[in-house]
Amino acid sequence: MEYRSEIRESQINTLLEKVENGNYGKYLASLKLVRIRGFANESVKFDFPVTAIVGPNGGGKTTVLGAAACAYKEIKPGRFFTKSGKFDNSMREWKNELIDKKKNNREFIKRSAQFKNLKWSREDLLTRNVSLFDVSRTISANERKELKQCASSTFKVEENKIKELEQQVSNAIGKILGKDISNYSQILVSDKGRITLLTGKTDQGVEYSEFHFGAGESSIIRMIISIESCQENSLVLIEEIENGLHPLATMRLVEYLIEVAERKKIQAIFTTHSNDALIPLPNKAIWASIGNKIVQGKLNIKSLRAITGQVSSQLAIFTEDSFSAMWIQTVLSSDEEIQYESIEVHGLEGDGTAAKINKYHNQNPSVKIPSLCYIDGDSEQHENEIDKVYRLPGEMPESYIYLRIKENIDVLSGELAVCLHKPYELQDKVKRVVNDTWITNRDRHLLFSQVGKSLGYISEEVVKSAFLSLWAQKNPNEVGTILVPIKKMIELTENK
Repeated sequence: MEYRSEIRESQINTLLEKVENGNYGKYLASLKLVRIRGFANESVKFDFPVTAIVGPNGGGKTTVLGAAACAYKEIKPGRFFTKSGKFDNSMREWKNELIDKKKNNREFIKRSAQFKNLKWSREDLLTRNVSLFDVSRTISANERKELKQCASSTFKVEENKIKELEQQVSNAIGKILGKDISNYSQILVSDKGRITLLTGKTDQGVEYSEFHFGAGESSIIRMIISIESCQENSLVLIEEIENGLHPLATMRLVEYLIEVAERKKIQAIFTTHSNDALIPLPNKAIWASIGNKIVQGKLNIKSLRAITGQVSSQLAIFTEDSFSAMWIQTVLSSDEEIQYESIEVHGLEGDGTAAKINKYHNQNPSVKIPSLCYIDGDSEQHENEIDKVYRLPGEMPESYIYLRIKENIDVLSGELAVCLHKPYELQDKVKRVVNDTWITNRDRHLLFSQVGKSLGYISEEVVKSAFLSLWAQKNPNEVGTILVPIKKMIELTENK
């Protein structure tokens, strides 16, 4: 079953609006990588208080995270950008736009960092509570030097050093891990509380120490304790958020960050290789770092691999969304001459993103396979033979395909019933549902979902597939028109 985020759209919109209006005491609004590692004049805008930096290995995710961290006095550049003589001459400069109401109540504050005269120079640094969780957080307790003193049968602590987890903390962790941790405790090993050891308890009342925790469990508990102790307007930075977590826990952790951003006005930025971490986020909260370029929008990991040429396919096709991708896949499968398995189709989020990614892909000399882009009929992007951007028929894909079937439903209802895995004899009911749904529907993106529910909870994907397959069978001329650029590109590729 598909996971449905518990974050409401109203929460997302409220936070987007809050950022747009600058309603924060402290906030990192944007950064520009002027010249750092492979980046040159690449910009990132933090339009949402929880931001994901996604990309393949070596794509530059940590560079972006590090530049964000070093916007404030609390994190030194050497933490992310260690210099090793002439071999690291590329790490030179970035710029930030920040909100700090105590410094300037009306305008963004601009700051920069540069490496000159063999040392880092950061002008008039601002301060902010910054919490950084790097990949070392998942090192097990057995391997952590500071806990060696606890790994002894004679280890003892006074009762006043054992603290129960606060209810807000245990509730948040319980939701992420899907287990009751209300009986867990934290032991203050050092007098100042800098060294701590966690303890747990089973449902049967058996106690055990952090030495027997899973690495992911331990890191999440410590992370949430730290975040809940943060003051308002803090900056939380997480490297590889999915580290040590199963996919569901990863999604729940991102949901928690959104909830705490709303409750405590924090800003969180994390890097990830995981598609699951992107599910609760809006498009504006996601930036893809690929081949020294940074693009805003929701891209999955498979798409990123295609963009960077890490696939063995013959051709890549980018579309605006998943339905347009499904449309292209249906068109491809309708032609037996095309080797379907040699073509990758990727539905992105937004016409602008699809066009940008396609252009970057074809201009990247390290990528050996060509790509095409298909935009929707109502897209503001322009068709361009040079950039290999083509327009699909109609305006909105969902309503176009639906209407083409509805217009001929009197003769197609029986075939549609069979495509929907229903008996041919239900054609009258199918006809009625198709007509009634068009009349009552307010959001054309929900057409296929509503048809499925009315016909006995058929999955939305099955309904989409049925309409698209029937459209392809009955409209060979339109199918042929869409296929022309694809076949031309395949022919050029084969002749190289």
